[in-house]
Formats: sequence, C-alpha cells, structure tokens
Amino acid sequence: MNPTEAPTAMSRDEISKHVQEVLEEALGVDADEVTMEATLTGDLGAESIDFLDIVFRLEKCFSTPEKPFKIAQGELFSENLLNDPQFVQDGRITPKGLEELKVRMPHLDFATIESDPQVSRLPELFTVRSIVDFIQRKLAA
Repeated sequence: MNPTEAPTAMSRDEISKHVQEVLEEALGVDADEVTMEATLTGDLGAESIDFLDIVFRLEKCFSTPEKPFKIAQGELFSENLLNDPQFVQDGRITPKGLEELKVRMPHLDFATIESDPQVSRLPELFTVRSIVDFIQRKLAA
C-alpha cells in the first residue's frame, strides 16, 4: 500500500479471523470449535464472566491509535435489559421486549425464538456470526 493512501476497511473475513482468535483466547477453545454457527454458551462454554473478557479483548483487538473501538455496556450482550418487567413476564420475552431487543441488537437473528420467546432461549442467539455482524456494523458506522 502506498503510504499516502488511506487504509482500506477491514473485510468480513479479516473480522471473522480476529473474532475467532479472540474467542479462542478468551474461552480456551480450539480453532475448529469456533464456527460461525457456534453459540457462545452452548457450544463454546462461555459463562457470564467470560462476556466481560470477550468485550475487553474485542475492544483491544479492533482499536487503532487513530480510532479507539469501544463497546458500551449492553450493546453487544443483553445486560440488564431483561430485568425490566415491560420486557419480560413469566420467563417469556414480551412483544415489547422483543422489539426493544431488535432495536438495540440488530446483529442478532431473532427468527429462532420469535415463535417461542423464552428468556432461557436467548443465549442461543449469541453466536460467532452475531459477534462478527456486530463488529462489522460497528466498524462501518
């Protein structure tokens, strides 16, 4: 690259590779386990404390001296949102809660839980692909 050229945007493949490395390090899993469809908790064994480490590592990985990469609390993972009785009742995500989650977390694919919005099924939505989608959207913003 010519030193006077501006750096090009990171490709989805590059983002995926970095996310895979972050998850391998944070969760102590092998590379072949970190597929795009792998769920963080079910397939990769992440626990709630791991989410903080993942966020920290993603911020570090995608920051540059010119542009720090910051992830606000609740931006990547649904922290505290599900404690609101408007959004959750009797262990189910309400229609209002589902709409709020879609607005706050457009990187998640809610199709799998729309017909049965049990709170207990929410972790199924946090996949390697959802993190790659999140990073790609955030870098493009």
